[in-house]
Amino acid sequence: MGQFELDHRLAKDCIVIGDFPLSRMLLMNDARYPWFILVPRVKGIEEIFQLRQSDQGRLLKETSYVAEKLKDVFAAEKMNVGALGNIVRQLHMHIVVRKKEDYAWPGPVWGQGAAMAYTDAQIKEIRDRLATVFTTWLVAADSLPQE
Repeated sequence: MGQFELDHRLAKDCIVIGDFPLSRMLLMNDARYPWFILVPRVKGIEEIFQLRQSDQGRLLKETSYVAEKLKDVFAAEKMNVGALGNIVRQLHMHIVVRKKEDYAWPGPVWGQGAAMAYTDAQIKEIRDRLATVFTTWLVAADSLPQE
């Protein structure tokens, strides 16, 4: 897959949750929404069509799997899934849990006030919740090799 390096803006704004076979799973450090990001660990990719066909299928499978599990874990009313990349060019999939009572409902989460960072306790709670549903595919961040 080449030498993968996470875009510095994603590294600054997110918390690493772990790795799926293709993608690194991140948590956007904004406690107003359960907002996750999948980044394929493939160097130099900006668009889905630039991935090998097999990796395109794997990205869709991982994205769908994560969205389905998050919908259940966080009791979502709607899942927002998309790849934009206008600012951060590295290919990444946003998977955002939405509820009618969330900060930006029903509008998009982008550009809606200042992010509210998670506390260490909140991050631990999210990791614990995710560990109950991602039992086979996800390699947790504390088990990843140091980069």
